[in-house]
Amino acid sequence: MPFTPRDLLYRTYERRLESVVRHGPIPEHVGVILDGNRRWARAMGYADEAEGHRQGAHKIDELLSWCAELQIPVVTLWLLSTENLERDPAEVRELLEVIEEKVSALARNERWHVRALGTLELLPERTRQVLEEATEASMGREGLLLNVAVGYGGRQEIADATKTLLESYAEEGLELGEAAKRITPDEIARYLYTAGLPDPDLIIRTSGEVRLSGFLLWQSAHSEFYFCDPYWPDFRRIDFLRAVREYQQRHRRFGR
Repeated sequence: MPFTPRDLLYRTYERRLESVVRHGPIPEHVGVILDGNRRWARAMGYADEAEGHRQGAHKIDELLSWCAELQIPVVTLWLLSTENLERDPAEVRELLEVIEEKVSALARNERWHVRALGTLELLPERTRQVLEEATEASMGREGLLLNVAVGYGGRQEIADATKTLLESYAEEGLELGEAAKRITPDEIARYLYTAGLPDPDLIIRTSGEVRLSGFLLWQSAHSEFYFCDPYWPDFRRIDFLRAVREYQQRHRRFGR
């Protein structure tokens, strides 16, 4: 099929945008809230809203290829929140099946090191097993580190980190007052799901929603945010490049 003038203009703009982005600072860690799958399915006329989740899962491959092109070393995708688990059981089951299939496929790709983040004990046994197997199968690989946040909530992560920290102090035999004196932001960060990883430089959310909804609540204190209108299945490479370009154009003060 021949290119239309609109296609040619789009490709020309995309190449120019990519050239600009490649000459600027590249984020070390990008977080993405993959929002709008169900609304996309409704807008496209699908009777089965799970089709939105399936199309959204396909889009993940494209996103990761774009990140690999820019040599972004860490990517975190929010696939399922703790609140999502409270939806209609049939809908949750369909979504979990999509996630299980996608995460298994990603773990088979030698380019990605997959790591699961979240309160995994809240998930069904099968889903938990798939996530654990994907993490184990891809452990030690070089290349992009892909965090898949499933059954994830930012407040729950901070609560879990604090609980584990206090349990470690109890094992040392510390009294409550002494333990309290040792609690610092750096101490808590050691017990977060993302311990040892750089905080996200850039967080992208699709679908026009302008909020984080608790995604990487602790880690995003100094992140740059990019909100865009397309539903996740419609997210394009040009949208991704625009997000990175906007990140590059911001003056990051890190609270100073």
